Amino acid sequence: MRLFLDECLSPQIALDLARERNYITVHPRNDGGRGNEDYQVVQRCINNDLVIVTENADDFRELLSREDLHPGLIILPCLPRNTSKAFLLLAIDYLNELDQEEDPMDLMINQILVVSKEGVPSLRPLPD
Repeated sequence: MRLFLDECLSPQIALDLARERNYITVHPRNDGGRGNEDYQVVQRCINNDLVIVTENADDFRELLSREDLHPGLIILPCLPRNTSKAFLLLAIDYLNELDQEEDPMDLMINQILVVSKEGVPSLRPLPD
């Protein structure tokens, strides 16, 4: 997976996923871009093929819905760091279960994956 973790999430999650799962993970605190506007984050993620992971859904949902092609958006509920990491891993496992032969990155193209506060993921097109 190639993920951009928004500033609302702990930078430690990005470091953990890179180390534990060998994911490409970007967090503004670790990789530059702190304080960037959401539209700048969207362009960075499109240019670098990074799925946006955030707890701040509204702005990113609107910005990505204007794009013809985007790498996807994962929205997590606002939770403590360890739970956010667990829910993100739950979301990625959900993608793997949907199609074990497909790369999860391909499944996320032009999609939004929302994880409820109960830990239930759902995937749908964005824009729909």
